[in-house]
Amino acid sequence: MATRPKILLLDDEQDLVESYATLLENIPSHPEVFTCMAGPRALALLKSESFDLFITDLRLPGIDGLQMLSVVRRKYPRMRTVVLTGLSDEQFRMRAYAMGADLFWLKPDTRDGMQAFQDCVESLLQHTPLSGFRGVQNKSLVDIIQLECLSQNSSVLHIVREGQVADIWMANGNVIDAQFSGLSGESAFREIMTWKSGNFELLPPDTEHPRVIESSYQGLLLDSAQAMDEGRGTQFSMEPLAVEPSPLSLLAETDGVEFLLSLDSARKMESWGLENAEAVAQWIAGLDKSFRELGERLEVGDTQQLQGIGPKCRIALVGREQSLLCVGLNPSINIEQAAGTVKQIASRWLC
Repeated sequence: MATRPKILLLDDEQDLVESYATLLENIPSHPEVFTCMAGPRALALLKSESFDLFITDLRLPGIDGLQMLSVVRRKYPRMRTVVLTGLSDEQFRMRAYAMGADLFWLKPDTRDGMQAFQDCVESLLQHTPLSGFRGVQNKSLVDIIQLECLSQNSSVLHIVREGQVADIWMANGNVIDAQFSGLSGESAFREIMTWKSGNFELLPPDTEHPRVIESSYQGLLLDSAQAMDEGRGTQFSMEPLAVEPSPLSLLAETDGVEFLLSLDSARKMESWGLENAEAVAQWIAGLDKSFRELGERLEVGDTQQLQGIGPKCRIALVGREQSLLCVGLNPSINIEQAAGTVKQIASRWLC
């Protein structure tokens, strides 16, 4: 008997978690659906089980959906990933695809929308990560353009293949221009559509770019299909352009870490896993100032490391010249484990 695929669904709304779990359990492959309502719990499940697909909301307490996506893509690169959100935001959509998400989907509220979502999830479960056009539903370049146009999106599809670069401009669901190797407009579009491999990236829309192509996207795709060779039906094998992870996202992979926040000498802040980062930044800046003043009065020098225990987490503060790193740890770990974890993080951060 074939093994049922496993899906992990992360959303902080109980009713939605239950309804989507039922929705997903009824797709043809009948997957096992595991649910959770917080990022740390999702990370624990990912460590204990082998999942085929991870689905996450964007707005979550503590670790948000994009931060979860970053961790999952680094730790489990072969796992398919879906952002399922009620937040219709072009920048979030671009960021999710740039980080390697296979699908960015607005939470469906109609029967047809739910069926389409089920079909897309089933398609992801049926395809291996090494095939197809990664980044959007594991489909061909034709499917990518159709999806963007049907969704009335505006974006620039940037494609690189063996040193060759091509761009396709889309505005409000229309293909308005294409450029490749001195070609532009429809001739460039037809040439690009013959590509079978490469890397792609969905960039923010270029609102100033003039419309060069007047034909409908359906007509363009039909003309391109007629001009393609015998292998035009094969799927593209493209990977999203790599996104350099932030230093904090790398430190966050350490077991037991629930949040991180750094402040440099100019009080420039970077955070991971925090919703109220500004408030925490002000708190640790004030705490650091108080201990610096105490150190001066006692003539013992600057504070190098502090640790405290709160009702929800352990907190450690590490100093480096004029920079600070605040580490939030799971309260379930003991003092020795906390000390070892902070030491490990501090050594990597200080390098």
